[in-house]
Amino acid sequence: MLKPQLVEFMRRMGKNSVAIIPAAREAVRSHDTHYRYRQNSDFFYLTGFEEPEAIAVIAPGRDKKFTMFVRPRDLEQEIWNGYRSGVEGAVKDYSADEAFPIGEFDEKLQEIMDGPEVLYYAFGHTSPEMDQKMIRQLTSMREMNRKPLEPPRTIVDPSTILHEMRVIKNEAEIEIMQTAADIAADAHVEAMKSVRPGMKEYEVEAMLEAYFRKHGASGSSYTSIIGSGGNATVLHYISNQDELKDGDLLLVDAGAEYQGYASDITRTFPINGKFTQAQRDIYDLVLKTQKSCVDMVRPGVRLEDLKTHSIELLTEGMVELGLLNGDPKKLIEEKKYMQFYMHNLGHYLGIDVHDAGRYYFNGESRPAEAGMVMTIEPGLYISPDTSRIPEGFNQNIPEKYLGIGVRIEDDVLVTENGSRVLTHRVPKDAEEIEALMAK
Repeated sequence: MLKPQLVEFMRRMGKNSVAIIPAAREAVRSHDTHYRYRQNSDFFYLTGFEEPEAIAVIAPGRDKKFTMFVRPRDLEQEIWNGYRSGVEGAVKDYSADEAFPIGEFDEKLQEIMDGPEVLYYAFGHTSPEMDQKMIRQLTSMREMNRKPLEPPRTIVDPSTILHEMRVIKNEAEIEIMQTAADIAADAHVEAMKSVRPGMKEYEVEAMLEAYFRKHGASGSSYTSIIGSGGNATVLHYISNQDELKDGDLLLVDAGAEYQGYASDITRTFPINGKFTQAQRDIYDLVLKTQKSCVDMVRPGVRLEDLKTHSIELLTEGMVELGLLNGDPKKLIEEKKYMQFYMHNLGHYLGIDVHDAGRYYFNGESRPAEAGMVMTIEPGLYISPDTSRIPEGFNQNIPEKYLGIGVRIEDDVLVTENGSRVLTHRVPKDAEEIEALMAK
């Protein structure tokens, strides 16, 4: 049975078209060793197939609508590198109407491209070799104008269809994403319970990722950020090498990948289990903003309005705390809040941690729709190094706030009636965090 995503993709393509979608290539780490393989997200979305050296051909107007070219079974290679589905498995397990060894793709390409008016292929997104192969075949067919060949007249990037499909999750996808969220949330809880002064950031990273694998995830959905003290003020800090110090905060941004789908959670908590008053000042402001933005999520709310709301709340709070000086409205107009809040409120979430889909149409911010999954993750980051503050920004930051970085992130599903927080199992209220860590 074809995946519902593939059926819907064919419906949107139209009958007089063909799509050629290659799998991701294996990536060399060094010499003859490779990185762990991860399938191209669009290819996985349509087929569920997770092996390299594969091509999906989708032709809604033909009797054989779904054809796969895959690696054939090879006992010697399977001994070294693992089981292959082979041609038989592509039909039996992945519902291809027909399948061929990948080595036969070149000789069948002219037949594939003969007839359809529209070719869906993503030039520049696979490999230069594959792109050149497609160009040579199109050029050759167009030059053979005395033969009864009809090469495609129009070439369209399939992401124009696929990425909009991927924005709205179906029930099966939501169930998988809930599991990914649960695994990651429980891992964050274990980290809160286990963290102590004197540990290393990489120990927390290892603990989280071991928990992910032990509980069914394939691993992390992105490189974990484990930032203690001033490291928490670096947005994409991934060195994860410093010691956790008594009195500092620890920012943990880590998610699990389960059955191809990502979760993405950030929590910030005191390494010794107890917030200082200055830490609470920053933390409570970020938490208030995060909760208020989550409450706003519902069908029809514009994504830009959510970001604007977060800027307004954080700017007003920063003025009250002395991080910014002046009228909040003017500070927002002059973008002075960006000294401490310099990223977007969130992003789409799905197969990719920063998932596919457009955020604007004709220059207008996109309204939320039921079935979208997005992160809500405001933050404040007060660098410990005041010498790096650009001219025009506040130079007189209260010393008690220097080196404090706080981000709070949840995965939020838009529903018909509002929102559902998929990552609710990990606490975020300061009192709850302290009580959990005290145990």
